[in-house]
Amino acid sequence: MANLRDIKKRISSVTSTKQITRTMEMVSTAKIRRALDRAHQAEPYKTALTDVMLTVATDASIASDNPMLAVHEEPKRGLVIAIASDRGLAGGFNVNVDRECERIIREWRNEGIEGQIITCGRKPSEYFSSRGNVVMKFEGFSADPRLEDARMIADYICDSYVAGELDRVEVVYHHARNRVDQQLRVEHLLPLDPEMVAMAHGPRKNEDEGPKRVSSSFKFIPSAQHVLGELVPSYVLTIIHQALIDSAAAEQGARRKAMHSATENATTIIATLTRTYNRVRQASITTELNEIVAGAAALEEH
Repeated sequence: MANLRDIKKRISSVTSTKQITRTMEMVSTAKIRRALDRAHQAEPYKTALTDVMLTVATDASIASDNPMLAVHEEPKRGLVIAIASDRGLAGGFNVNVDRECERIIREWRNEGIEGQIITCGRKPSEYFSSRGNVVMKFEGFSADPRLEDARMIADYICDSYVAGELDRVEVVYHHARNRVDQQLRVEHLLPLDPEMVAMAHGPRKNEDEGPKRVSSSFKFIPSAQHVLGELVPSYVLTIIHQALIDSAAAEQGARRKAMHSATENATTIIATLTRTYNRVRQASITTELNEIVAGAAALEEH
């Protein structure tokens, strides 16, 4: 059985850890509100753009001439955008994204498709540095996504898809449903088609929540093809930027949840160690008393 000094040192160590996890939980709680507000503020633009995209792209005579809407026969190259965190201590937040990306690339490999990866966050960059074909990586902004980084990713995707260097694009990230729950999402980005555009908001409980064609008539200037050519890159940029913002909010929620669990576990450990300390201390006192009584009795006999 451990002595009192060892138990006391461990209690002190766990108490210090508890203070750190409690502080990190409070910091994440303060940050998640701002991150969720930012994600909610960006959602209306994504919704409006998706509605317009669905309206224009479903016109077969317009969509047929746009290379971004072309479905490549016999796909050979696919791209996965892994959006996670620069830091750890967030439970399975980073691991879940890594595993899902590996699953997608493994399925592509079985179909004869070469998989490429764009990593957003230091953790996925480190993980895939020796496990995948990383073509671009972005680090240092997972908690505060920047539009210029999303634009670089979108430009690379659009240029590569038009040039025939990419045939499929998937986005893997966590959606912040609220301050507590995070949901792993795999969002199909390319090739675009009306069905995929209609699912741009992610899983829905009923179809009434999804985007619909705008019923009003439009006059396109200079032409419908030109408008669609401008809309598609904007749509790709918006989806990527929204995913980055959503992931930033989910990161804070995951870290808050992980630190809350760590704090509760530390409290339980401290309580268990305190009981052990008291039990060992009581046993030590009892042993000392018995030794004193035995010594006194021995002196009386002499």
